[in-house]
Amino acid sequence: MRARYGVPLTLTAVGAAGLAYAAGFEVRSFRLRRVTVPVLPRGMRPLRVLQVSDIHMVSGQRKKQRWLQSLAGLRPDFVINTGDNLSDTEGVPETLDALGPLMEFPGAYVFGSNDYYGPKLRNPARYLIERAQGRHGLNGNAPAVGVVHNPWEELRDAFDAAGWVGLSNSRGRLKLEGIEIALTGLDDPHIKRDRYAEVAGGPESGADLSLAVVHAPYLRSLDAFTADGYPLILAGHTHGGQLCIPFYGALVTNCDIDTDRVKGLSTHTTAGHTSFLHVSAGCGTNRYTPVRFACPPEATLLTLTARD
Repeated sequence: MRARYGVPLTLTAVGAAGLAYAAGFEVRSFRLRRVTVPVLPRGMRPLRVLQVSDIHMVSGQRKKQRWLQSLAGLRPDFVINTGDNLSDTEGVPETLDALGPLMEFPGAYVFGSNDYYGPKLRNPARYLIERAQGRHGLNGNAPAVGVVHNPWEELRDAFDAAGWVGLSNSRGRLKLEGIEIALTGLDDPHIKRDRYAEVAGGPESGADLSLAVVHAPYLRSLDAFTADGYPLILAGHTHGGQLCIPFYGALVTNCDIDTDRVKGLSTHTTAGHTSFLHVSAGCGTNRYTPVRFACPPEATLLTLTARD
């Protein structure tokens, strides 16, 4: 009996243990990533930027709310929210409660597809199939139909009331004790809401630093920002691959960026220009796939320093 059934039973037990770990522990094992990025002019003091992304709030996620609230203790110079705050039509009050302490700091935001639309139940294997076929989001796929509309306007109004700058296909500025940060953002490329022509032109003169912000790091957006000369691009969306293989990494990115840059700090080069790129693995998941494996939920504290 051991010869016939021992291996399948062992594999089943290992799979069950992995699923229990991914759904019961790692998905709530929140981490803070710290990176240093040399993008400031010489002589300028370091700036601490807290990036939060892909919260995907579902009502009742108390531990996630408490952890997000605790990030205010980092005392960042400003906060960048790279979208996908919701995964529940009833999640706006709890999202705002979680982000409330951070909204006391200067900040800016873009929205992602899940801010606008509720998630749909999907077979996770479809991500692998779509990657193999070169299909991502609405880029090559049929338009979404029968989707749930999230109350994103309530989020927008609350962020705006707190003084956060909305960057969906627009520009804005943050003033920090004599330092002026120019920001350029896009609406979500994953659902083809990006309109780069409306914000093209590159960094603004007169600002001490210009940053680019987008939810999903599609190559067309990264190429446009990099060709225009932005020193740093901040993005989210990928969940870091969400279900990764230890010592190998992510299998999918849910966009057309390569898996080597699915999370963390890297660079992007096009047309003779190079920008730093930081992709947040985010701190949530789609409500229908509440698991993470070898990819803990995270936020990132970026310390911007002077260029070499």
